[in-house]
Amino acid sequence: MRLRLPHPLVLLLGGVVVAAVLTWILPAGSYERVEDPATGRSIVVPGTYTPVDPAPLSVFETMVAVPRGIIAGADVILTILFVGGAWALLDATGALRRLLAALVGRTRRPRLVVATLCVAFAIFGAAEAMHEEIIALIPVLVVLSRGLGFGAVTALSMSMGAALVGATFSPTNPFGGGIAMRIAELPPLSELGLRLGLLVAAVTLWILWTLAQGKSDDIRPELELEAESPPTSGDVISLLVLVLPILVYVWGVLLLDWGINQLTALFIPAGFAVGLIQLRSLQATTLGLIRGTESMLSAALLVGVARAISVVLTDGLVIDTIVAGLVAPLSQVPAIAAALLMIPVHAILHVPVPSTSGQAVLTMPIMVPMADLLGFTRDSAVLAYQAGAIIMDTVNPTNGAMLAMLLKAGVPYHRWLRFAIPGILLMWGVAIVGILILR
Repeated sequence: MRLRLPHPLVLLLGGVVVAAVLTWILPAGSYERVEDPATGRSIVVPGTYTPVDPAPLSVFETMVAVPRGIIAGADVILTILFVGGAWALLDATGALRRLLAALVGRTRRPRLVVATLCVAFAIFGAAEAMHEEIIALIPVLVVLSRGLGFGAVTALSMSMGAALVGATFSPTNPFGGGIAMRIAELPPLSELGLRLGLLVAAVTLWILWTLAQGKSDDIRPELELEAESPPTSGDVISLLVLVLPILVYVWGVLLLDWGINQLTALFIPAGFAVGLIQLRSLQATTLGLIRGTESMLSAALLVGVARAISVVLTDGLVIDTIVAGLVAPLSQVPAIAAALLMIPVHAILHVPVPSTSGQAVLTMPIMVPMADLLGFTRDSAVLAYQAGAIIMDTVNPTNGAMLAMLLKAGVPYHRWLRFAIPGILLMWGVAIVGILILR
């Protein structure tokens, strides 16, 4: 009998319950925290973990954590709704089908198209840690992948997977590696040559793995690429109008310290512009955008509920206990073993702490002094964090955005694990080589 996992929402709600149970089982404890002037965030003070009075959550407090998690993730949820609404409107006009049909009809090298998309998403991931923004694109990418002769798993790999690989090995990712490097007091482009080499090697390996698994991609929905007419100049302009905000956002992240709210703001006028370019009235455009946001509600809900897990663990004062328990054994092993073991430790910690930036400010103040004490470089500690935490988002069960993409693509979680876990191990291999060089 084949195991069938429940709906992602049920999985996440179950995770909230498990987190609440842990607040009754694990001892409560806390690190002292100070504000870091380099990041503006509250970071832990190493060596200050102390037990505190237990704070187990009641059933009602656990229930309240769900809406609180949704509120905590409001910025990401709004981005999903507005970005998704704009892309859904473009799809509703028929423009996307016409553009995709033209692309598939003209290409003679589908593997090259997959590789090119992997590189493009990896660049976006390296530049601004693109992740939640991809949710709205998944249905389109699944259709494109089917037209190229592949399936939904390939669509996820060449978008979400490639973006996370880029973010993992990026020398410029401001939300993950960037924060970790600032906490480690490293220059922004520390070990740039090696990091670029690791990035190229990792993306190349991911492309080869994606193409190698393409033939066994068995999630192949019926193809719906037939277009009644060829694409128009308005279709091309509409597509460019929705790509432009992403490019502007990358520029803003790198130069102006923008956050995800700026991306949401850019997509509000872009969505209306698409409707008007497609010769829809203002009323029809508005209704189309609203219908588009409705199609993204389930994805947005998953992201919010996922945040509730960290809310429960934080309120129950066991997050720091989990960190202290996982980090303590590292100081008892040889330096190189500790450096390498940081990767799986960060991967495990990313389950209760699904925010990569949140994990950086929680763990790096502990990992950096440990690196100094044991005699390996701070760059190694940062790379171990990136390889353990960021790439883990491809399979992290508390990552609501990943679950939302699986839901949109129609790919069961267990089927995605069969593809993603070997891919993660390949990426860890690249990171291990980097750590051995840096040590």
